[in-house]
Amino acid sequence: MGKKLTKRSEDYSKWYNELVVMADLAENSAVRGCMVIKPYGYAIWEKMQSELDRMFKATGHQNAYFPLLVPKSLFEAEEKNAEGFAKECAVVTHYRLKADPENSSKLIVDPEAKLEEELVVRPTSEAIIWKTYKNWIQSYRDLPILINQWANVVRWEMRTRLFLRTAEFLWQEGHTAHAKKEEALKETKLINNLYADFAENFMAMPVVQGLKSESERFAGAEQTYCIEALMQDGKALQAGTSHFLGQNFSKAFDVKFTTQSGGLEHVWASSWGVSSRLMGALIMTHSDDQGLILPPNLAPIQVVIVPIYKGMEQLDTISRAVNKIKKELTSHGISFKYDDRDNFKPGYKFNEYELKGVPIRIAIGPRDLENNVLELARRDTMEKTIVPMKDINKYIKSTLEEIQKNLFDKAYKFREEHITEVDTFDKFKSVLSVKGGFVSAHWDGTLETEQAIKKQTKATIRCIPFSEKLKQGNCIYSGKPSSQRVLFAKSY
Repeated sequence: MGKKLTKRSEDYSKWYNELVVMADLAENSAVRGCMVIKPYGYAIWEKMQSELDRMFKATGHQNAYFPLLVPKSLFEAEEKNAEGFAKECAVVTHYRLKADPENSSKLIVDPEAKLEEELVVRPTSEAIIWKTYKNWIQSYRDLPILINQWANVVRWEMRTRLFLRTAEFLWQEGHTAHAKKEEALKETKLINNLYADFAENFMAMPVVQGLKSESERFAGAEQTYCIEALMQDGKALQAGTSHFLGQNFSKAFDVKFTTQSGGLEHVWASSWGVSSRLMGALIMTHSDDQGLILPPNLAPIQVVIVPIYKGMEQLDTISRAVNKIKKELTSHGISFKYDDRDNFKPGYKFNEYELKGVPIRIAIGPRDLENNVLELARRDTMEKTIVPMKDINKYIKSTLEEIQKNLFDKAYKFREEHITEVDTFDKFKSVLSVKGGFVSAHWDGTLETEQAIKKQTKATIRCIPFSEKLKQGNCIYSGKPSSQRVLFAKSY
């Protein structure tokens, strides 16, 4: 397979960058800050997309699509939202190119084709969606509206990294409208729980649910709920957010509805989203120095079979046996690949599928057929087992379940071992620099303290966890009274 991966212990960042490319997930493109997601990487994203889409629809949501380009005047309507995203916006100012009069082989922007109003390439879609909702909503009978959009967005990042931070990325964004505040809040919590369910049961990635501090909230939200995950290098990653928008956007766009009693009220709203940075989270939660490790619930290929043979006659015999296995597996919904390429040796294939994180690899040769057995190798533990061919379906099904559980349990154990309670600022700094992970500490609730801690340590409040019970203490920085611990961490 060529060069080996850099070890995580040597350079975690380099390991990550190499793995994304070597495992055929993505690569940098000709466009600065943008990536090409390769077929194998996109197949994983499609699995994520499919499961999330199913979960959204099961909770009553529908998919729609809204324009990529947003008139600047609409974007400006909600001031906090506009201010929060302004520095990251790409803007379309002209609508035509023309031949360069000084060099006919080149093109220039036609100065005569300047737009009357600039168009913002969407960094998020609240503005265009709420302008649309104004036409859709007149009465309480039109509510609730439960819409999701699968789309791309552009945020002009200066320092980019494949999957984790790119100028253009893929995501879904939900936008809902409600007659009552309680309904919008319920929706916000519902989706945050849904994200946590997906992260833990499909990605095998344990998450902490909680609230963002005021400074970390989505621009234009009254409250932001979140799921936070911990990566192997001790840094946190925001895996998903769900926002209670109050009436901020309905007031900005004057979206009112006639109530049952005949009055006029502004609509209540939520928005929520996860993005292709989940791919980065998946990689960094489970993978090792040999390559990618994929949880079976999201693996495009759950089982790969590699034949070991000499000559076409042996290959034909093995292939007939594999076809029977294939029918068994596919009938049980197990995704399968039979790699009978004759231009690569078995050892090369073993390394390839190890690098790509395929959960189970089966090797089968003439001697195995004689003995009616198969060699089954697990990617998560690298263990090899000889199993009877007649029971292969049972073994594979149970092994896939074991791998899924083992990956979650391993990640959960790591996360729990890397949540450290501290009561002094010196201890706080020590844990951050030596151990890493989440640091649980009292905070006085002020922006000034939050910013001072960030400036000195680069750690931010990742969330105010729902699981944390109220307990009086003193802020680690100011010494002022505090009613609850919050989770700090350095983050992606």
